[in-house]
Amino acid sequence: MMPAARESLLDAACTALARRPWSAVRMVDVAAAAGVSRQTLYNEFGSKDGLARALVRREADGYLAGVERALAGPGEPGERLTAVAEWTSSVARDNALVRALLTGCWSEWLPTPPLAAVPSSSSVPAQRRADGPLPTPRDFVRIVRDRAVTALTGPAATPADTAELTRPCELAVRLALSCVAAPPEEGGTAELIRAVVPRRTV
Repeated sequence: MMPAARESLLDAACTALARRPWSAVRMVDVAAAAGVSRQTLYNEFGSKDGLARALVRREADGYLAGVERALAGPGEPGERLTAVAEWTSSVARDNALVRALLTGCWSEWLPTPPLAAVPSSSSVPAQRRADGPLPTPRDFVRIVRDRAVTALTGPAATPADTAELTRPCELAVRLALSCVAAPPEEGGTAELIRAVVPRRTV
């Protein structure tokens, strides 16, 4: 199957999930909405559980791609950390799957695939990756922190540079996650980041 068709199926599953609980989402309806046969859907994902894992993996990847965009943006390190925090808050507010991934709080409405890897017999590379381990909230803290440190120190960074930025970056990530759980007033995320990130970093 072409990647575009896989994306269409995941889009259809996401649209269905916005309208009804995952337990009520039917594979035949997802296939019909994407314009493919139900057998094609099963060939791609293996099962409804496989579709759920692929959907969760895509949302995790989309969140991390947004982190990369924020870190690659203009501005001083503190401004880019603020952009990461604001992206985290906004995407978690608008995307229930990302919010569940970041907080570990899964509602009955959502698919709840195990985060540990599952046995995979799929010949589809993207599905084999989806069948691998899915990130936990702790994983996201580590991944985003490490990507922030790498982006903000640059290729010529010394171990001392990396060590100096690691704690402020982790604080910024953890603060962003707290804003997901208890959103501040508008503009409050940036103010909080500026308050905890040392001035020499900002």
